[in-house]
Amino acid sequence: MHEMSLMWEIINLVSEDARLKGMNQVSKIDVIVGDLSNVLPDSLELAFLYFQNDHVSFIDGSTQLHIIQETAKAKCQTCQLEFEPDYQIALCPKCGLPNCVLISGETFRVESYEGRDKREN
Repeated sequence: MHEMSLMWEIINLVSEDARLKGMNQVSKIDVIVGDLSNVLPDSLELAFLYFQNDHVSFIDGSTQLHIIQETAKAKCQTCQLEFEPDYQIALCPKCGLPNCVLISGETFRVESYEGRDKREN
């Protein structure tokens, strides 16, 4: 399950950035996961829970993970039809040609995070 290593990297990157900004606790992480990104949201969440329970870095039991799912969209360069493809390489459902470009659905990134100094009330 490569989601374990992906989540470990997310936690490390967010923690490092939070530390540079004077924070010592991350309360929420927003991650965009595209339908065609080869990342399973449920597995990513399971990996997060694993690291969260181990009190790794700047996250703890109160830290929330918010997964924003990005729908896959493609556009046929021949007939201009926009549609939701099942795969990264897709045939246009209207004209049947493989002349399609992905518009969205491959994204995998940290969109944002929230944090604070634990000493704040």
